[in-house]
Amino acid sequence: MKRKSKKRAIITAMICLAAAIPTVVMPVVTAAVYETVFGVRYETQDWLKFSVSDYEGLSVKRSDFISNGMTLAGYKYSRSGQAVKGVVVISHGMGGGGHNFYMPLVDVFTSNGYLVFAYDARGNDNSQGNSVEGLPQGVVDLDNALCHIRNDDEYKDLPVALIGHSWGGYSVANVLKTHPEVKAAVVVAGFNESEDLLEYQGKAVSGMPTAPVMPYLKLYERLKFGKKYAHTTALDSMASSDAGIMIIHSKDDETVPTKYGYDKFYAEFAEDNRFDFVLYEDRGHNFILYSDDSKAYRDELNENYNNYVESSGKEYSEETKSEFMAKNLDKKKCFEPDEELMERIVGLFDEWC
Repeated sequence: MKRKSKKRAIITAMICLAAAIPTVVMPVVTAAVYETVFGVRYETQDWLKFSVSDYEGLSVKRSDFISNGMTLAGYKYSRSGQAVKGVVVISHGMGGGGHNFYMPLVDVFTSNGYLVFAYDARGNDNSQGNSVEGLPQGVVDLDNALCHIRNDDEYKDLPVALIGHSWGGYSVANVLKTHPEVKAAVVVAGFNESEDLLEYQGKAVSGMPTAPVMPYLKLYERLKFGKKYAHTTALDSMASSDAGIMIIHSKDDETVPTKYGYDKFYAEFAEDNRFDFVLYEDRGHNFILYSDDSKAYRDELNENYNNYVESSGKEYSEETKSEFMAKNLDKKKCFEPDEELMERIVGLFDEWC
């Protein structure tokens, strides 16, 4: 009897363990991994920061707003005496800090008759939050930014255009469904839904298939962000919008491969005259909006940096890179916008706004 009881106890324990893995262990592990990945802040490095004084005639005023209980830093850019066509809202990417990286775009749009509203998303630069929370947080913050400018006397009667890069591109495309006031949108290196990028990046980092954990990740995002933000897709959102939309991507983008964004969008909307598609061969992910001359400059700069490290006997580190870049980086050359592409984007805004 004792032997049978012991055997029965072992079987019962094994059954309980097997049941606990999908119902307890996997959800807990999924939540822990998710928060490890997204539970970080991002700050723009000092050597990379632009200043309003870098652009003649450009001025800025702070216009902060609340997003899910956190105060986010908002910025109203303008030029004195400009004939205003509308307001362009910039939604930044993830990993390098807030909106400051996109100051060359601010200069372009304000020089072409548009006010610009930009902001630092949660957990970035001058905004509150100990972390960026997750991919859907980008949609949350852009949603609240648009509600903020809609109630601003300076903006409320102006046509609204959006431009977003990477995380910001995903956010721009997914917010259109709930903001019919948006007249035009530019999605740069964006992706269709958070699930796609979670699966791709998870596999890239771990080297293992991530399909088994995707149901848990989807459930966790649903619980964390709610259906409105977690279960949206760019395809559905853009289809429900009347805005003019430009999709920009590069074939060699390894951060957000085209199959998660551009390819899906092209397959669905290639025949829709609201859409304009721009596909490059070799512009990568971070610098897709910048000129060929700027790429040549960055290549030379990186070569000089490598030579500096090797000849000085220093180690490759953020400290060494900051030291070198502070002395040698010409930000205007490094981030020179592609003139032809900028004209095309401004043309889209002019047509639809």
